[in-house]
Amino acid sequence: MKIAVVGTGYVGLVTGTCFSEMGVHVTCVDVDERKIEALKSGVIPIYEPGLETLVHKNSKSGRLLFTTHLEEVINEVDIIFSAVGTPPDEDGSADLRYVLDVAKTIGQHLNHYIVVVTKSTVPVGTARKVKAVIQEQLDARGVNIEFDVASNPEFLKEGNAIKDFMSPDRVVVGVESERARKLMARLYKPFMIVSDRLIFTDIPSAEMIKYAANSMLATRISFMNDIANLCELVGADVNMVRKGIGSDTRIGKKFLYAGCGYGGSCFPKDVKALIKTAADHGYNMRVLQAVEEVNAEQKLILFHKLVNYYGDISQLKGKTVGLWGLAFKPETDDMREAPSLVLIDLLLKAGVHVKVYDPVAMDECRRRIGDSVTYAQNRYDAAEGCDALMLVTEWKEFRMPNAKTLLQKMKGRLILDGRNILDSEELQQAGFEYHCIGR
Repeated sequence: MKIAVVGTGYVGLVTGTCFSEMGVHVTCVDVDERKIEALKSGVIPIYEPGLETLVHKNSKSGRLLFTTHLEEVINEVDIIFSAVGTPPDEDGSADLRYVLDVAKTIGQHLNHYIVVVTKSTVPVGTARKVKAVIQEQLDARGVNIEFDVASNPEFLKEGNAIKDFMSPDRVVVGVESERARKLMARLYKPFMIVSDRLIFTDIPSAEMIKYAANSMLATRISFMNDIANLCELVGADVNMVRKGIGSDTRIGKKFLYAGCGYGGSCFPKDVKALIKTAADHGYNMRVLQAVEEVNAEQKLILFHKLVNYYGDISQLKGKTVGLWGLAFKPETDDMREAPSLVLIDLLLKAGVHVKVYDPVAMDECRRRIGDSVTYAQNRYDAAEGCDALMLVTEWKEFRMPNAKTLLQKMKGRLILDGRNILDSEELQQAGFEYHCIGR
């Protein structure tokens, strides 16, 4: 089987690479010539554990190709995945211009039956628009060519994407015809040998499932952050509360960890988009609006704790604060909507000198904010001379720091743990004042 994947961002590159690993002949397409040339040379534009090895392996085997010309491969493939970006507009809605541009190109060059699959996260009704654009181009050409559209949302976790794709807990595919269903079932058959987790739905339901799933996960995070803030006020321990409620099988243990807010490419964007979709249909998503508000406030919590420690924001001027972690989560260099960006902005505006360290996101941070902060060589370098240290991303290498080394490096004794992963007893015994979330 031959397929094309349009868009070599996070979703597109992982999708194309994993399909090629299963023996499918894949051509990845992108309009960015520099990115395509880099990929041909083996340079990967994103950080994702295991991805570089698979790209090199399958490129060498000839199963994974890269091009900037979709029109050259349209009529060589059975399926085209559209995995282009859908950035949020100012009103929170998803920008579909790139999705519809792909549909237009397909309609202008298509000459045989094909399934056009939307892989990007898109609002309900997008497949209908894609179908209309393709048909419009076919009508303009005066040709009658059958095609199908489908929705196949991704559920990849950054930092664990290869495993998620190769061993999915479910694959959701929205289709309109039996012909499209059979073709998609054939494509995913290698992933279903151990257990059939392939779920076929109508297209609107498939489009909604992605938004509903991410919004539910975001809701759990904001709920626990709200509970954590209340725990601090009443003297409870959010870690004990989490264990108590997570043991209830109806609730479960996942996504119940309090912290300094969620970020990334999915949760913030998808919550906003679902709120906007509801508003367009005259409905008010009150729970999700609260989820969004709680998360926005939670990104400020470490800064508020710092201000409270010194008594007044004016006392921060001239201080030095170190940040451990920049990416929105571990095992990625993605800083989209990252809490670290909010913290850095607040600290700089307060006159604080900021030192930062992240195992993989330093270049991404430099690309976003330049040299407004000091980039450290390692975790202890980031702590040297600091009045306070903030842990923002729960990278494994931050979990067991040497308290004596920190004591020697830091000027002050304040540690603010935004992910509740440090040993409070050890740090306090060493002489630090330790604050976390919800205790």
